[in-house]
Amino acid sequence: MTTVAFFNNKGGVGKTSLVYHLAWMYADLGVTVVAADLDPQANLTSMFLDEWEKDELWSSSPPRETVHGALLPLLEGTSDISTPVMLMPRPALCLVPGDLSLSVAEDEFSGQWPRCLDRNVRAFRVISALSRILQRARAEAEAELVLVDVGPNLGAINRAALIAADFVVVPLAPDLFSLQGLNNLGPTLATWRHGWEQRLAQARMTDGLKALTLPAGRMKPIGYVVQQHAVRLDRPVKAYARRMDAIPDEYRTAVLQKSGGKNKQVENDKHCLGLLKNYRSLMPYAQDARKPMFFLKAADGAVGGHVNAVRDCYHDFRDLACAIADRIGVRCPQLD
Repeated sequence: MTTVAFFNNKGGVGKTSLVYHLAWMYADLGVTVVAADLDPQANLTSMFLDEWEKDELWSSSPPRETVHGALLPLLEGTSDISTPVMLMPRPALCLVPGDLSLSVAEDEFSGQWPRCLDRNVRAFRVISALSRILQRARAEAEAELVLVDVGPNLGAINRAALIAADFVVVPLAPDLFSLQGLNNLGPTLATWRHGWEQRLAQARMTDGLKALTLPAGRMKPIGYVVQQHAVRLDRPVKAYARRMDAIPDEYRTAVLQKSGGKNKQVENDKHCLGLLKNYRSLMPYAQDARKPMFFLKAADGAVGGHVNAVRDCYHDFRDLACAIADRIGVRCPQLD
């Protein structure tokens, strides 16, 4: 299983929309994919469902058919995790629905983290729970790729979610807070990775964990994606350009903990996976149609100048999907 998490502790950088559109794109390119909503805000799930479907999913009593429902037996101490119930928006695309109730598990994930160093079996079950839920989802869907959306924070739930990830993509916007978020994200990933390595060493000496599949916790950063702001052509935006120019160096020093990014531009930076244009005018149509922007048709309102924007959007996301697939070793059959 190849798992990619999209993570930045700065919100508003297009993370959820990125996961949503890439999930659809990979399915279109012949890759069976699971989109996992591990953000307690559940915005990714909201993008897939209409109002009636959301009401049916989240108004029911626990355990709901969400990631929290799969986690609930373990949290309540009645059993281990259950196999998640998945939705299938289209062939080759499965969704593990999110749930606001996931946020109540924050204290449990936080409290069990230090207990792993004491070789506590339940602690390892809790910390590895999200990883094992994703493993079951992948097996159930027979998927080649799992894309994970997480919340914009450095909390214990995100730590458990990131441990499940083989690779990490960092969505960015060219603004001050997005860049400052990199200064938190890089050292935090390194700390989490080192901390999990210590716990895995304890797990290998614990007989009660022999049958438990624990994640490797690689969390390897493979690059960043920049969501470009709309820039007025009649007025130079110096702050925008300055932030764009700062991204390569900030990413290298903060996330990769390396030097050598000075004077590089985003367009020529090997760590830049893609530059996405602002398709703001297409998003309302996509939300109404419950489909990605690049699949909009005339019947959805994509007429006139929107036709070219839809075509450009498709090519942008296809190129991005291919760039990510190349770095993680996933083959896209429709491109063969």
